[in-house]
Amino acid sequence: MLDALGRTVSYTAAGFAGAVVLGLAVALLRLSRAWPLRAVAAVYTEVFKNVPLLAIIFLTYFGLASAGIRLDVFTAGCLSLVVFYAAYLSEIFRSAISGVHVGQTEAGEALGLGRAGIFGHIVLPQAVRLALPGTNTMLVDLLKSTSLLVTISAAELMSEGRLITSATFRALEVYLVISAIYFALCYPLSQLLLLLERRVRAGVPLSPWRRRRVRAARELLAADLGRTTDRKEATV
Repeated sequence: MLDALGRTVSYTAAGFAGAVVLGLAVALLRLSRAWPLRAVAAVYTEVFKNVPLLAIIFLTYFGLASAGIRLDVFTAGCLSLVVFYAAYLSEIFRSAISGVHVGQTEAGEALGLGRAGIFGHIVLPQAVRLALPGTNTMLVDLLKSTSLLVTISAAELMSEGRLITSATFRALEVYLVISAIYFALCYPLSQLLLLLERRVRAGVPLSPWRRRRVRAARELLAADLGRTTDRKEATV
């Protein structure tokens, strides 16, 4: 079970990381000015949003093998999770990027920033805050969806549970333990992500670099306020 737990976490981490990267790329294509790129991204999103994950797993592992493309279980499982959840994350990211007010972009242009600078320094940090709730939900859902990889014997929790059940014929106890393990993974993760959302909503910067900048700005403001107070007292 401990080995299976490690594999479940590995599938979750690799699948989510790949889905975030691919989802962001698809979201940027959906927002592109070139209509062929928007069309391709829209087709991708609609296809994978309306096909069950189980069918994608079968197509990736069994379908590609019949076409001469053989993937190992880990690669096939991660790829299935990536292409499926990237479709949903692309919609979340697209909505978040579109939700940043156009005035922010105009302000960046007035400061002389290029398109990359505006996106990286102005649009993206605000979009991350808007996309955080939906992205966190997708992460927890992806963790639970790794159980579907039992269909290709991915050696994660459900696969090991099936083997133990076959050997002991004690399905109730085995699957109760597996359910408890999933709960022990998903509940603390969802609470930590909720805490992160609250901190971000309260204005806490996400990156250490931004936290240092905010701390330095506060120190400068405090020093300036102290000098102003001293001048007022000296005048009185």
